[in-house]
Amino acid sequence: MSLRPPKDQPKEGHPWRWVIIALIFSGTLINYIDRQTVSVLAPVLCKDLHLSNTQYGAIGSFFLFTYALSMWLWGGVFDRIGNRLGYAFAISIWSIAEIAHTTVRGLGSLSLVRGLLGLGEAGNWPGATRTVAAWFTPRQRALGMGIANAGASIGPALAPPLIIALQLAYGWRVTFAAAGLLGFLWLIIWLPLYPKEAKIIIIEPQEAAVPWRTLFSHRAMWGIVIARFLGDPIWWLYLNWLPKYLSDVRHFSLQQIGAFAWVPFLFAAAGALFGGWFSGFLIDRGLSVNAARKIAITFATLLLPAGIIGAWSNSPYVALAWFSVTLFGFQFWVSNVQTLASDFFPVGAVGSIAGFSGTAAGLGAMILTFLTGWVVDHFSYTPMLITAGILGPASTLALFILSGKIRKIDILPKA
Repeated sequence: MSLRPPKDQPKEGHPWRWVIIALIFSGTLINYIDRQTVSVLAPVLCKDLHLSNTQYGAIGSFFLFTYALSMWLWGGVFDRIGNRLGYAFAISIWSIAEIAHTTVRGLGSLSLVRGLLGLGEAGNWPGATRTVAAWFTPRQRALGMGIANAGASIGPALAPPLIIALQLAYGWRVTFAAAGLLGFLWLIIWLPLYPKEAKIIIIEPQEAAVPWRTLFSHRAMWGIVIARFLGDPIWWLYLNWLPKYLSDVRHFSLQQIGAFAWVPFLFAAAGALFGGWFSGFLIDRGLSVNAARKIAITFATLLLPAGIIGAWSNSPYVALAWFSVTLFGFQFWVSNVQTLASDFFPVGAVGSIAGFSGTAAGLGAMILTFLTGWVVDHFSYTPMLITAGILGPASTLALFILSGKIRKIDILPKA
């Protein structure tokens, strides 16, 4: 099968792109089920392993430390060995790490396997960003990222009922083993279906990797990086702490967490899909990429502080509704922000920029995750929900000031 787009479809790309993005979606879904297993089982694990909130926060921060640092590494890996092998390596590492959770006995061993999980899972987003840049036109790239981000939301939505059902039936060690096997099942489909050809760039010609010193000289890259550093901790606060918040503050049982904790993440999935579609819709109506992306990002930013209202709501279900608005807004926001790397830079730089911005995002999330554990032990969850609400507008302001007009930047890749 030829990977070049037919001559009568130069603006839309190859139809095989929908198969590819479906695989990226499903891989991302598995990625988030695996990382959510600890969060969903936090009330059980903290009790069985005698962990305080501060220790639980430290475990989450250890995951994010390796996740953040290796994100940068994975960006370069994908730019050099390609999407097919890059994903195969990444998902093998994180699936082995997930299964290794069955052996943990306390704080040290749990921190170790969480660190290994972070090392592998970091490959997902540089790979997704690079794959979308290769297979989708600028008009459809935000939609492609939206579909990938929907996996990041549907995974956490599926995780509570699925993981808690397995926990109640078989215990948490079997639950980790079952979650880890999903990645190997995905590989059985990915390796035969993803093209083996070395040059699979559909929309733009194959390009060499761009030197870091060249990328560092552009304000647009720093705008993306700082926006992710400030904005992504919002997502991780809810991803890591929502089940425990529902248990500690709203006094939900494990069964109630399974019944309701998925709702905000279902709204997040809708935000990812709608956010990805919306900017493409605006471009189709004649707006420039610059205007379309900024309108979409600004709209999403207005929704991000909604969690502050949830913190003060007396009803747990009203609080969940406000949290749902925040997560809808976040995925709407990030689906467009992640697309900016390919809006500004050539494909040869996209994996590296996605990796570097992912590193910044992980470091920001690591700081907030550890801080949350300490604040909850000494005060409450409310200060952290307020902080998350403030970070959203701050991230967009930094992005717009530093990046300026969104347009393709001409840079010379190394030979």
